[in-house]
Amino acid sequence: MPKLIEMYIRHTLIGFAIAAVFVGLLLGFNVMNLWHLVTHAPGGWLAAFLLFMFNGIVFSGVQFGIAIMSLGEEKDDRPAGSAPAPILLAEPIPVRVHRGK
Repeated sequence: MPKLIEMYIRHTLIGFAIAAVFVGLLLGFNVMNLWHLVTHAPGGWLAAFLLFMFNGIVFSGVQFGIAIMSLGEEKDDRPAGSAPAPILLAEPIPVRVHRGK
């Protein structure tokens, strides 16, 4: 399997795992009385499943985006806090100004 596909699947699973933890915390801390709604309303478990799925889609997309964007990072060997030396390529050119009569 190509490495890009393996990376996509791995980070998608990581995103869905983060979503599972997030939804578990939402239900565990009973945010906005969500646990009561899920357990006492008909179809409440469907709502919890959809909450997990939609958060999983978002979190896996963000996770994969971060992974892709971090591929091109270059290692910086400069000490922390040091600015790169400026490169001056321009040379001053004298300009003659003729004043009117």
